[in-house]
Amino acid sequence: MKNIAVIGGGYSKEKGISLKSAKTVFENIDRNKYNVYKIQIDTDGWFGFDENEKKQPINRTDFSFEINGKKITLDCAFIVIHGTPGEDGKLQAYFDMLDIPYTTCSQLAATLTFNKFACNRFLESFDIPVAKAALIRKDESINSSEIIEKVGLPCFVKPADGGSSYGVTKVENESELENAITLALKHGTQALIESFLIGREVTNGIYKSLRGIHVLPITEIVTDNNFFDFDAKYKGESNEITPADLEAEMTDKIKKMTLKVYEILDFSGIARADYIIHNGEPHLIEINAVPGQSAESIIPKMAAQEGVSLKQLFEDVIQVALKG
Repeated sequence: MKNIAVIGGGYSKEKGISLKSAKTVFENIDRNKYNVYKIQIDTDGWFGFDENEKKQPINRTDFSFEINGKKITLDCAFIVIHGTPGEDGKLQAYFDMLDIPYTTCSQLAATLTFNKFACNRFLESFDIPVAKAALIRKDESINSSEIIEKVGLPCFVKPADGGSSYGVTKVENESELENAITLALKHGTQALIESFLIGREVTNGIYKSLRGIHVLPITEIVTDNNFFDFDAKYKGESNEITPADLEAEMTDKIKKMTLKVYEILDFSGIARADYIIHNGEPHLIEINAVPGQSAESIIPKMAAQEGVSLKQLFEDVIQVALKG
């Protein structure tokens, strides 16, 4: 049987969320078809775990580890790290060099999508509607009036290369902008300032199997919070409606846009596209290359609505990875 590595952890503040997602994946891979091993990568090191949860160091020259003196090599990497190094292309490049297949998109696509500013500008060139935006890098001077002239007020400030709504601020007044940028830069290398789009917030999952690309049901996010922040995402301070109560025409438009984005980026694995329906038009907020898979996450709920079990979902993406 093939050896599947379920990889969680990471070097960012999203580590805790990643470990919850990895636990869900680990528990839902078919043991009749695969040997499944838990791998954790974080600032403490790279470790594999045996059946007694005892950790063993990973040999990074070939991504192997030992259990009871026996060398375990991994045939496929199921990457469930949100943030670096699993969502930004670093692990993908590493596995490319070792010729180990993995369940996410390619290194190039991961690197591009991890930077929300660069990705949205790229997708905009393919006529995907996105918000107006400005970018501030670390140590770069901030011209608040120039930024506001471009994106307007209110606006959102977030790390261009972060996730889970860490470091995100809704800015109502120009005087708040500089502090919001400073906060964003604590959570990423660049600060993204985007125009505020008024409308309904929805999200749409998608994945590839050997049978083709499958677009999942749309979920609407309803929250009394200022936006879909960390508490709304992970502390139950939101109402997630699946399937979203949308007219058939809008549902079709969003699903077609999700498919178009997935194909433009030459994606693989499970992804999720977030939108604001602004003035009757879905505007892409971002595409997530490694969306959450925990009990609180949206993708498992979308799959359940479609009648797709997590075992089947994870089996599908593993098969695509192994086929290459």
